[in-house]
Amino acid sequence: MESTENRSPNIFAAEEVPQFDVLVVGAGAAGLYAALCLPQHLQVAIIAKEHLPLSASDWAQGGIAAAIAPDDSPQIHLEDTLKAGAGLCDRAAVDFLVQKAPECVQHLADLGVGFDRQNQGFALTLEAAHSRRRVLHASDTTGRAVTSTLAQRVRERENIQIIAPALAHRLWLHPQQHCCQGISIFYENQLLWLSAPVVVLATGGGGQVFARTTNPSVSTGDGVAIAWHAGAMLRDLEFVQFHPTALTKPGAPHFLISEAVRGEGAHLVDNQGHRFAFDYHPDGELAPRDVVSRAIFWHFQRLGLDPATANVWLDMRPIPPERIRHRFPNIIQVCRQWGIDVFNDPIPVAPAAHYWMGGIATDRGARTSMPGLYAVGETTSTGIHGANRLASNSLLECIVYGAELARVDVPPPGAMPPMAIVATEAKVSQLEIPSSQWETIAKLRQEIPRLVWQSAGLVRDRERLTAGMEQIKTWQQEFTKLEPTQFFQNLIPGQNIHFARSDTMPKLRAWGETQNLLDVAMLVLQSACFREESRGAHYREDFPHPRATWQKHISIQNQCLWTSDSEISFSCRRHPTV
Repeated sequence: MESTENRSPNIFAAEEVPQFDVLVVGAGAAGLYAALCLPQHLQVAIIAKEHLPLSASDWAQGGIAAAIAPDDSPQIHLEDTLKAGAGLCDRAAVDFLVQKAPECVQHLADLGVGFDRQNQGFALTLEAAHSRRRVLHASDTTGRAVTSTLAQRVRERENIQIIAPALAHRLWLHPQQHCCQGISIFYENQLLWLSAPVVVLATGGGGQVFARTTNPSVSTGDGVAIAWHAGAMLRDLEFVQFHPTALTKPGAPHFLISEAVRGEGAHLVDNQGHRFAFDYHPDGELAPRDVVSRAIFWHFQRLGLDPATANVWLDMRPIPPERIRHRFPNIIQVCRQWGIDVFNDPIPVAPAAHYWMGGIATDRGARTSMPGLYAVGETTSTGIHGANRLASNSLLECIVYGAELARVDVPPPGAMPPMAIVATEAKVSQLEIPSSQWETIAKLRQEIPRLVWQSAGLVRDRERLTAGMEQIKTWQQEFTKLEPTQFFQNLIPGQNIHFARSDTMPKLRAWGETQNLLDVAMLVLQSACFREESRGAHYREDFPHPRATWQKHISIQNQCLWTSDSEISFSCRRHPTV
């Protein structure tokens, strides 16, 4: 099989701008599946930050939800999703999701995803806030099983090229029509412009904006930041789900301990062995994620512990050992690496930022507010998750909405307005950046997540949110003065740039991701401050209860925020024609 590296196009040595029919930015489940679903006569490029696969999808453990059991139905799945969403799900969008779920998971199985089997059917497990066992899984590495299979199928497609590792920089917009005509990327020591009438953002979430997160290092909110800079509409950015059980041990990553562990019978206990979650909700460990996460936070406060450093314990010993070995081999292995024997020792855990319910506003066709721009997966706000995502609906959303790209509106040749300025001669740039400025970038990359964790973590209030916004504003002003920021403000669209220094690319990636994190941090803080209530994953100490007047979505476009309770539809937003 041809390697990912060999699939990167060599046409970038040419002076002209490479042209495709569709550019897919992101190589998680959403991006890979969307690329596979695009009509095969289209020329497609996948822009991947790392070599395949490395994404939050690849790290997903629990599984993918679908109502396929005899005692289950799409209607029950819908009601569970609406309940978890705390009044902000778009019912029509959820109905679309749950009705499509069975055929989509069957298609994954047909592609070769090795879901666990039981009694000649799919094995199903229970997760928090589900009223039925409906979560398909592949041991405890479902995301890896899905993304590795999809990556294999993508490599087999002659019409799909993979550009990796590459970082998307900015959308390329037609200056008069304001529709997409491509994107700029950092790739192989160059800034390159790629032309396409359709761009699909599938860049995942933005968990790296928080100091504690289960997300991989690539999850820096790139798609949301790119779309916002281009003027696309965003929605519900204040709703960030915190997973209650991330491994918490000095030196270890915040490895997610799947919700399925609690679904199979593990107990959440404090230092005294007390199952404290029942003190805060009658469903105990199987209450919705936001409830369990805040229960842990409040329990820390009750015991006088510092929430920034404390942990509780996840005890897997109530689960039969053979069941643990069968269902959770990866968790066993990772815990063993950090000196934890799950058969004899409880696992130290604490909440961490896990999933972003908000994102780029899209309709059921994955269209955004901008002609030619589509988005799929965690980077979007489809209305499915509302204020709090139901477990294992995220991989499902990637597949259901990725499938909609089969109906993408790609203008035929000659139908689009002529492309805007395209330079015919590449530029060589020396781009010398003082070491003190790179130190500033590195410092910001460390400080932004700490600030956002303190200002917009599990429990929020106006004072902390306002202080956080003031600090981000100061950092943004400082960032604007940096040499690379000044350099890229004066770009000529369509002009490829080769950087003479061989060490430029890792620094430019750090610069680009830091810029995105600054934007994402401000957008989250603004939205969280604007919503003066508590709902789902958004909890305000100064407004601790839901308010009927706030059973609405918060939208952001450019510098404007407003509320809306309407279903999203962008079906009329089509490309202008000549």
